[in-house]
Amino acid sequence: MEVDCEGCAGCCLDWRPLAPDGLDHERRGPYRPLDDTYNLAPVTADEVRRFLDRGYAAALTPRLFRTDDGPHVTVGGVELAAVGDRPAFLVGLRKVPKPVAPFDADPAWLDTCAFLDPRTLQCRIHGDETYPDTCTTYPGSNLELGVETECERVERVHGGERLLDDTPPEDATPAFGPGALGTRVFTHPDHDRIVDAVERLVAGEPTAADRTEFVAVAAASAPGTGAVSEHRYEQAKTRIREETSWLDDALVEWTERASTRPTEDGAGDTETTPDPRLARDVEDARGAPGTPGWD
Repeated sequence: MEVDCEGCAGCCLDWRPLAPDGLDHERRGPYRPLDDTYNLAPVTADEVRRFLDRGYAAALTPRLFRTDDGPHVTVGGVELAAVGDRPAFLVGLRKVPKPVAPFDADPAWLDTCAFLDPRTLQCRIHGDETYPDTCTTYPGSNLELGVETECERVERVHGGERLLDDTPPEDATPAFGPGALGTRVFTHPDHDRIVDAVERLVAGEPTAADRTEFVAVAAASAPGTGAVSEHRYEQAKTRIREETSWLDDALVEWTERASTRPTEDGAGDTETTPDPRLARDVEDARGAPGTPGWD
């Protein structure tokens, strides 16, 4: 397997605004995400705990699924995919609007992975111990399963060659095997605690507290079961509150800069011009790790 990622990052950002309709591969079949995140990169329980140790909780977000064809429970009027009587969910890397220019396009505000440097379109934690296995092996599992990769979607829409060798690596395995429960697929033990969160997830407006609730449950989950340690759950919530990093304020500022808001004199609305160089002030100045560039 060999890929050419320079100037692309198609698997790390939501490039649907730069493509014709039809990039809805995550929303086919019986399980439909409540959120509208594109290409959510799921992480394991061990990876969740490593993120919390580094103060990177703000980079994590839950994904729950609607279903009307399979095991489910109803929470807040929403039929959620479930394991037994517990809503099932994933935890993945959060995307926020950043000024990026993939595929030689003009810079635009696109939902982008929390760790992607808008200038180089490279990951700030690549090679770090927190770099998720999902990202390390992509698109190996797709190739193993014969499923279209994001590289091929980019080629189809924007041309060029991204997937240079489509031979699956020997260690390519499907992300969700028999042992996924408690490691990649988590279950929430208390419907009442998440009723309001489910409503906000449906509306596309999850709060930091909503994300904390699910991330803490994932961190406290036991592999191979739906068991959740209450002690580890409380520990994880404390760690999320106390351990922060450059990400926390940076993700807030990106969201604020991308939003339309009144000008100082109240004459109208304004939006920050999408310039990738803004990363110097928003991320670099807060201590974000650098990227090597492509030279």
